[in-house]
Amino acid sequence: MAVTVSLVFLFGLVLFFLLRSNTISWGAAFIAVMFGFFLASTGASGPINELTTAVINAVPDM
Repeated sequence: MAVTVSLVFLFGLVLFFLLRSNTISWGAAFIAVMFGFFLASTGASGPINELTTAVINAVPDM
């Protein structure tokens, strides 16, 4: 749970700075957020969560 909240905060922060620097438009940001919501409701959410967890667990071992 804590990792998920941290990643949501991190991705939100990156999206904020991309919008602020005009690197990404508001329309593209909306599409990216909606894609994330729809992706979370598919069967792909399980493997994505497992991959994210594996990467996070591997980082301290480097």
